[in-house]
Amino acid sequence: MATVNDVVIKIATVNGTGSASANSLLMKSIFQMGIPVVGKNYFPSNIQGLPTWYEIRVTGDGYQSRSGRVDVMVAMNAQTYARDLAEVSPGGWLIYDSTWPRNKLLNRDDVTVLGIPLSRMCNEHFKGARARILMKNIAYVGALAALLDIDLETITGLIERAFADKQQLIGSNMEAIRLGFDYANENFVCPLPKKVAAMDGTKGHIVIDGNTAAGLGCMYAGATVGAWYPITPSTSLMDAFRSFCSQYRVDPDTGKRTYCIIQAEDELAAIGMVLGASWNGARSFTPTSGPGISLMSEFLGFAYYAELPAVVFNVQRVGPSTGMPTRTQQADILSCAYASHGDTKHVLLFPADPSECFHMALASFDLAEGLQTPVMVLSDLDIGMNDWMVPEFEIDESYVPDRGKVLSAEELEDMEQFYRYLDVDGDGIPYRTLPGTHPKGSYFTRGSGHTRYGAYTEDSAQYQDVLDRLLVKWETARTMVPQAEIQYSKFNKAAILTVGSGDGACREAIDRLAEQNVPLNYCRVRAFPFSDEIKEFIDKHEVVYVVEQNRDAQLRTLLILDCESEPSKLVSLLHYNGMPLNADFVVENVLEERSKGQAA
Repeated sequence: MATVNDVVIKIATVNGTGSASANSLLMKSIFQMGIPVVGKNYFPSNIQGLPTWYEIRVTGDGYQSRSGRVDVMVAMNAQTYARDLAEVSPGGWLIYDSTWPRNKLLNRDDVTVLGIPLSRMCNEHFKGARARILMKNIAYVGALAALLDIDLETITGLIERAFADKQQLIGSNMEAIRLGFDYANENFVCPLPKKVAAMDGTKGHIVIDGNTAAGLGCMYAGATVGAWYPITPSTSLMDAFRSFCSQYRVDPDTGKRTYCIIQAEDELAAIGMVLGASWNGARSFTPTSGPGISLMSEFLGFAYYAELPAVVFNVQRVGPSTGMPTRTQQADILSCAYASHGDTKHVLLFPADPSECFHMALASFDLAEGLQTPVMVLSDLDIGMNDWMVPEFEIDESYVPDRGKVLSAEELEDMEQFYRYLDVDGDGIPYRTLPGTHPKGSYFTRGSGHTRYGAYTEDSAQYQDVLDRLLVKWETARTMVPQAEIQYSKFNKAAILTVGSGDGACREAIDRLAEQNVPLNYCRVRAFPFSDEIKEFIDKHEVVYVVEQNRDAQLRTLLILDCESEPSKLVSLLHYNGMPLNADFVVENVLEERSKGQAA
């Protein structure tokens, strides 16, 4: 069936062959034509030599989730050819390098196979083994440009900008584009029935990944100290922060850096450095993933009880244990909410895309200092390392970091006595001081039993008094965290509730279910503790489908614990195979659950 701006392209290559640049060129060319697009990278956890895939969804409707189908497969890896062919949707196309003979048994009657001698053409036109491999990738971009009707001038403009300081590479890249483009035009009917056409759907948007957005947000929020131990998939967050700081955090007069980035020996050391910097008054953070959270738990409990601000970005990946480091999941919700031994509760933020990674970075530092507690931002690999189309970030030039209840020297001078853990305002949040501000502001930071006056204690009543105040602060946090995003289409008895990167698939599923006369209301949780409106939302419905990306229904468990919601109302739809969630999964499972209810 002929369609415009509704096509999924998947490219199968080998890790380490330089295909990332070609795939990015392809996606950005479509974006520059004004067509909404999203890119997903599925890659192995080793450095080089294993299969990798890049999936581009072109969607005029602007959906941001994975489609679940493949219309055009570019099969550049002979080892995965059979698997790649099997993945093509009926009526689709498979493109392969016909330089070498292909097993004729690898055919499907419902898939059109297009052979293009990419290696032979590049061997004839380019010198050097590495150059030929790289140009072969660029050549398939040219072929796809002809087959999908992608504007060549747009591609040319992107290449010229990419190699503005390496003019000699512009000619070779354009030659490779032309090789693929001309071959496809001369040998196939172009464009295919599924093609692209320029539109005005990307105005005011950018393409960015969540880790880059979060790194920018941390710098903009005023963070000056970052400590971390490298771990997939969060390392690029610190790389981005370092890059931004090197541009904008250097004193123009002295040339000295006004920031500090430390690679620690492990995650335990990293969070310790963050807490030390925070205690001294710096906005500090660490990016990590699930295994790092496990190691940080003891220090997180210390920070909760001693009431030290800290920001942790957890870019979640598949577990348990080492799991699959380069696949995505949302399986750290409970481990983060209650990290450490004893009675602890941590504030969590759940961004849905890179735009919220940026904005929640600002919110996380303000909350951490405002509440004097660790705040964890739970992104995931899908958000952190994939390419998303999001609205341009709105920069508030008047933004001033909210440091919370920090006493100045003048305020301390006027006080008769300062007590670090005394609740003066009734909101559970005490006042704090920074080292060196004033002699009256000195105190012991205690992770051991202490009284409201900061003195050491093992007295039961005095210990419980402090623990009870922390619960008052928790209720205050409920009013300060980002509120849930709730949509009521009409009075519906059923709804979908999700978190984080489940947003895109759930929104698309709601649209598709509405077309089948299955209207659903919608709630996206954005933070923990849950606001009262989330409990009210659940109470208004007979059934709420809780969509999350883990095996053990962790979000549902947290809703039952924190909102005291009726468990029978909360029906879990669990997706946890490591691939990004897609709307098909949600639609199919909602319809299946509805049929069960009707049968009963």
